[in-house]
Amino acid sequence: MGSKNRIAKYILPIILKDRKEGQWYVEPFCGGCNTLDKVTGNRVGCDSNEYLIALLDAVRDNDLSFLPDAISEDEYNYIKDNQNTLPKKQVAFCGFNATFGAKWFGGYARPRKNGYNRDVICGKNELIRQQPLLAGVTFLCKSYLDLKLNKPCIIYCDPPYEGTTKYKDKFNHAELWAWCRRMKAEGHTIFISEYNAPDDFKCVWQKEITNSLSLKDALKPVEKLFTI
Repeated sequence: MGSKNRIAKYILPIILKDRKEGQWYVEPFCGGCNTLDKVTGNRVGCDSNEYLIALLDAVRDNDLSFLPDAISEDEYNYIKDNQNTLPKKQVAFCGFNATFGAKWFGGYARPRKNGYNRDVICGKNELIRQQPLLAGVTFLCKSYLDLKLNKPCIIYCDPPYEGTTKYKDKFNHAELWAWCRRMKAEGHTIFISEYNAPDDFKCVWQKEITNSLSLKDALKPVEKLFTI
């Protein structure tokens, strides 16, 4: 949901422009890794969803044999109702790839009339494509507030956008902006994707775009990249 796959080619050259040799690139909200998989070198992907991190660990380690070609509605409901007893990677794949609009268990995405489970097949193929690109990534399951970064890093934040469909839980946006200021004060370089930002943040790129969060809107939102 809210994938940056289509705009990564625009924002990553800006984000990585002054990256030093060996410098760590950190994504506190790595999600589907659609920017992280286009970066090389030292990388950290962090997310508070333990199921997602289990899935990304499996993809990184080339543990893909569990990925299905289809998920029925009965299977979807069973997995949704038994999340605590099933393998986390299996729950994550179902929760994101058999659901409407890629929202975490946001309603079963029914197959087309020919029975083709498009969302599941596309999700499986995407993870297979990403596997070699995620090799060597350090994935962490924790809140961005608990990240411990020693050397100056390049940090790219793609948080749940304010005023849009929530990713999984409620999100405190004011707390994020305050954290970004602290990271800057500690010597890190930080970029944030959002529609709007406080006045002390500078917009360094913007583009009108359609995404899974805006398909029903009459006006296309303007994606923006901010720094401080």
